[in-house]
Amino acid sequence: MKDRGADQPSKMGAVINGCGPLIPPLSESSRPLRQQIFERVRAAGFIPRVQVAKDLAVSPASVTTLTSELIELGLLEEVSAQRDADTGRGRPAVALGVRAAAHLVAGVKLSDREHTAVIVDFAGNLIADKSMPRSPGAMELGALLETTRTLVDDVCAVAGIARDQLTAIGLGVPGFVDSSQGVVHWSPILSERHVPLAETAIKALGVPVHVDNDANLVTLAELWFGAGRRLADFAVVTIENGVGMGFVLNHRIYRGAQGLGMELGHTKVQIDGALCRCGQRGCLEAYIADYALAREATTALNWGNRESQSVNILLESLYDHAKAGNPAARSIFHRAGRFLALGLANVINIFDPQLIILSGERMRYDYLYAGDTLAEIKSLALNTGRPAPKIEIHAWGDLLWAHGAAALALSAVTERLLGSSRDVVAV
Repeated sequence: MKDRGADQPSKMGAVINGCGPLIPPLSESSRPLRQQIFERVRAAGFIPRVQVAKDLAVSPASVTTLTSELIELGLLEEVSAQRDADTGRGRPAVALGVRAAAHLVAGVKLSDREHTAVIVDFAGNLIADKSMPRSPGAMELGALLETTRTLVDDVCAVAGIARDQLTAIGLGVPGFVDSSQGVVHWSPILSERHVPLAETAIKALGVPVHVDNDANLVTLAELWFGAGRRLADFAVVTIENGVGMGFVLNHRIYRGAQGLGMELGHTKVQIDGALCRCGQRGCLEAYIADYALAREATTALNWGNRESQSVNILLESLYDHAKAGNPAARSIFHRAGRFLALGLANVINIFDPQLIILSGERMRYDYLYAGDTLAEIKSLALNTGRPAPKIEIHAWGDLLWAHGAAALALSAVTERLLGSSRDVVAV
């Protein structure tokens, strides 16, 4: 198991080797060729035309024609590239790169604890970021939109731009989100249900807005900027205020037929079990999310007098007690870890991913993924005789989610600009 530290988001902002999925040749032939070319260049960072032709298995003439169009559109640019053992003679090598200034997008993550936002350019470089703390609890739609507007304006001010200079905004919230329709069917931060959040946010902000579930945002961040760039199939499980999951299938995020799939936190692990915040009982989330751990602590440790304290304070105290050897505190984490192992074994049995990434604020609590609890995955997963998927711990900060929202916006802008046409070329 590999553990990545909390300093990773700062590295995600510096796009040295490109951003976006690194898709193998001949696996994405359904997409317009000029879109494939653009995405290949963005993923590589800088790449010669001849290498693009080799990677996509198309003729150099086709690449030359289409990259010329992309340069004329202001989406790509030519960059002088240093040759190996350059003698200084002859014409300098030329590579293609994304024209970073072509578009700016914002990524916004709204949550119970802290709102975060970033601005990135069209090459994926981080331009600015901003955080805003908030009190937990559900907000009415008007208050949520006002909060979003304030946060976007604040991060634009940090970047030194106006809001209308943004091409798109990616917006993430926890809960059940139909990304294709821009509808939030339920969220712990919204008092209303079935809210057309994308439509109302567009009216409030005057910029195209794309909405998604927060677990999908973490998955997009891994797919565009992190460990998932070269992987065809991987899962991300987030443990924070709730339990979420995102899944990448053939280098693309999978959302289900109605856009509401991958709700691992609301799979049932015990009939008529503990009450989940979704209103049902026996959900996995009801045993390992932060509110579940806090609920166990107030009962097992007789902390009824602490009910007025925030969940974060209760959890920090619980963790301190566990570290100090308190058997009741340790048993709470151990029980939660066993339920987590059960959930992960189910993910392995159903999807057989190359990698499972555990992410979120609660991954700081190493008792949740201690060796003696996650070792149960082996006994719960199917015994095929083949190695189990790797499991990595990515205890990143809140900017990770906003980076995922920015990736959502970048993907939408790219699709709008390049995804509608069908190119007929000689290959």
